[in-house]
Amino acid sequence: MGYKTGIDKQQLSFLPACLDDYVPEDHICRVISAFTERLDIAALGYKYAECKSTGCRPYNPQMMLNLYIYGYLHRVRSSRRLRDEAVRNVEVMWLMDGLRPDDKTISNFRCDNAAALKETFRMFSRMCRAFGLLGGEVVATDSSKFRANNSLKNNYNETVVKNELMRTERKIQEYMQALEETDAADEQIPELRGGDIKSALERLRQRKDKFEELYSRVQEAGEVSTVDPDARVMRSGGDARDLDVCYNVHTAVDSLHHLIVDFELSNCSSDAVQLHNMSEKAKDIMAVETLTNLADKGYYSSKEIAACEQSGVTCLVAKPPPGGRKKPAGFQRQDFAYDSERDAYICPARQELRFKYMKRHISGREYRVYSNARACGKCQHKSVCTAYRHREVQRLSCQDALDRVDERTRKHKALYRKRQEIVEHPFGTIKAVWGYKQFLCRTLVKVSAETALACIAYNLRRICNIFARNGVNPAMALG
Repeated sequence: MGYKTGIDKQQLSFLPACLDDYVPEDHICRVISAFTERLDIAALGYKYAECKSTGCRPYNPQMMLNLYIYGYLHRVRSSRRLRDEAVRNVEVMWLMDGLRPDDKTISNFRCDNAAALKETFRMFSRMCRAFGLLGGEVVATDSSKFRANNSLKNNYNETVVKNELMRTERKIQEYMQALEETDAADEQIPELRGGDIKSALERLRQRKDKFEELYSRVQEAGEVSTVDPDARVMRSGGDARDLDVCYNVHTAVDSLHHLIVDFELSNCSSDAVQLHNMSEKAKDIMAVETLTNLADKGYYSSKEIAACEQSGVTCLVAKPPPGGRKKPAGFQRQDFAYDSERDAYICPARQELRFKYMKRHISGREYRVYSNARACGKCQHKSVCTAYRHREVQRLSCQDALDRVDERTRKHKALYRKRQEIVEHPFGTIKAVWGYKQFLCRTLVKVSAETALACIAYNLRRICNIFARNGVNPAMALG
């Protein structure tokens, strides 16, 4: 028995009469095309959305958007690889109407339309809301670090630059001393060596000039990345993980179908300043006035939580464990009970500490200070309470909101446990399954365009699966 035989390469055959016959009715390409045809390209601000009467004719931005969405759905992000797909891939040929842009044109489209791509993602989210795919009641917020297109060795802080300057100065002194010894000799061979030393000295002086210029930049910015100026050093996987040059991507994910509602890109490693921002973005996309937002302890910020509570957002945020130095013996802060009715603290000696004045911390947080100097002066427990004239207890001005959130999080543990399965699903798909762990572009604006394309691809794949489970053709639904 022989092997299976294929078709003779020289045999004539009848291919489909048109390109459309190669793409099935329920194919993802038809979904992409149906989505982009619904967009108002000019209103979104795409470059070349309106053609000029003179000059070379540009490519239709809708076609270029088709190409990029298809590429991100199939793990092809490079402009050169997308160029090749337009030549050999029948599905891309169908999407592009047979057009074959070069790699520079493809790359420029993503760079030139960063703001338009972000708005396109938000338009897609609003379309999902119109189709009833967003619950609009509960979202989960989280962040993940994505590596920037900048290696760690091309990132400098003040300590690194100082060490390099000291090492360069030391090398220059060593070469200067060697040059003096060479010039003092009469042999011909040392003279040749002296020429090598002079060229090495010139390279060292250039290196010194480079690091002196870097030092002035580092003193202003605190940190400088020479390849991607907006990228910053972060712990890419959380505490106790290796440092890397990254961007921090925040997402708000709806609980109904785990669709990304909106995202925010930041070069700040901390999550503490993004809770209110992400909540407002989610409310705007889903057109709701009230919302429940689930977030981890990284988003636990008194200012952010208070702002959310005032704007109609019900927060469930885990409280981080207390840190700092080892506490001394004696009465601690938690030994003072707060009486909300009288707005006073009751100390362990059963004395009442009343509000005295407001205090602003260097971080911007405001505190209400409570004390009772008369009672402290007569108290027999003063030696184990304070070393000052009297004890003062500080309370955040928004502590009432924090107490409500802490109590709510403890009470609704079952709901809060759903946070991970809601918000980690997109990051797991984009980073672990698709392999998008590092950005190709540089600077915050262009990296945001990459993030928008990845989020569009994720949501598009999700709604295709949702429609398919319900027996609905997604291309027909979007069309």
